[in-house]
Amino acid sequence: VPLYGELLAVTGGKERIRFYLDRFNQQFQRPADLEGFIAELHRSKTAHYTRMLAEGLIPLRSGVKRLLQEALDAGIRLAIATTTTPANVSALLEHSLAADAERWFEVIAAGDIVPAKKPAPDIYTWAMQQLALTPEHCVALEDSANGVIAARDAGIRSILVTTNDYTADHDFNGAGLVLDQLGEPDAPFQVISGEVGDKRYVDLALIRAFHAGS
Repeated sequence: VPLYGELLAVTGGKERIRFYLDRFNQQFQRPADLEGFIAELHRSKTAHYTRMLAEGLIPLRSGVKRLLQEALDAGIRLAIATTTTPANVSALLEHSLAADAERWFEVIAAGDIVPAKKPAPDIYTWAMQQLALTPEHCVALEDSANGVIAARDAGIRSILVTTNDYTADHDFNGAGLVLDQLGEPDAPFQVISGEVGDKRYVDLALIRAFHAGS
């Protein structure tokens, strides 16, 4: 687990595998087609992840489904900007939300759709171009320092972070609100930095107030 925490400093699954070989497993006998080997290993990892999702072994974090449903019902335009593969995104949405959950999102920017991954801003820039939106109209929800840097450098000023065990000690400079989770009415979040008033969990009203004040 601690080693994987170090690996997560590198965004992108294939890039992370190469980083592991370069930094932590230099004695590994590299095949002639290293790129093909890494791609196949990553495909195997994706298949394993997808199978675990289908078996219900990877639940959504607190508040995610509730907040997405609230935004969807209110007609909020939703998009995904991620370094993970499109296959991972599709599996996560299908097994954790609904069979048609991909249609909840107007744009899904994932994987190698842009060459430079987070912390480069390219994935956010591309998503906003597809949405025909400027940064001041957007709110980014992130969970890592690399994600915050990417959103910030894409011009987005409303950045809300929920930490996890791997990113709790990250530097979230640029994020206006940092919480330990989105929370639920019966399981409130803890505020790490920022102002939430009397709110105990993230809902659409809090998102709107946060965006207005950013």
